[in-house]
Amino acid sequence: MVTLNSDQVGPWGMNSYALICDQTQESVLIDPGGDPEKLNAMLANSRPVAILLTHTHIDHVMALETMLEQLDVPLLLHPGEHASDFTMPDYEHSFLNDGDSFVFGNQTLHVRYAPGHIGDQICFLIDGDQRIIVGDTIFAGGPGKTWSHAGFLESLQTLEHVVLPWPDESVCFPGHGPSFRLGDIRPQVEAFIAKDHGEFFGDAEWGM
Repeated sequence: MVTLNSDQVGPWGMNSYALICDQTQESVLIDPGGDPEKLNAMLANSRPVAILLTHTHIDHVMALETMLEQLDVPLLLHPGEHASDFTMPDYEHSFLNDGDSFVFGNQTLHVRYAPGHIGDQICFLIDGDQRIIVGDTIFAGGPGKTWSHAGFLESLQTLEHVVLPWPDESVCFPGHGPSFRLGDIRPQVEAFIAKDHGEFFGDAEWGM
């Protein structure tokens, strides 16, 4: 089993996550967006082995260097186009690509590439578990914000080919706001994808 701890951190109320293997107490920290004291509290008395990023937007990495220094663990992230203001920290790091897996304790995370919101967005699926860390790929009320029409089209492709194939029972844990069951919003997502949105990009809601 995996314990999932979460707290809102930083000035944008971003959700950071800690996953702890119940059998071994090894853990990973996902998206250290601020407030190191809260991040350490989420890790409790576990043994951190890595920091993982869903993507490199500033609200997800504000405490990254602090936590890398404190925990002395490697950083894992996607090699795709990073945020323009992101600088790779001078610490041990490696890259995760679509289809890769990461093992901590007796647990395995599966990586899915989910571009659109940004070019280095990935999701983490917990093996044998319905919980998925989705970053800013999808929210209960709409998809992640896009900054170009090409990015919006990429987001639609991600929703159709990456997200919707997940089972209805999947519970998505996003970078902002509450978690949600995918089956509860599936009809809205399918209708959103089917619409002609013209040259749209930006903040979107399912009912638009």
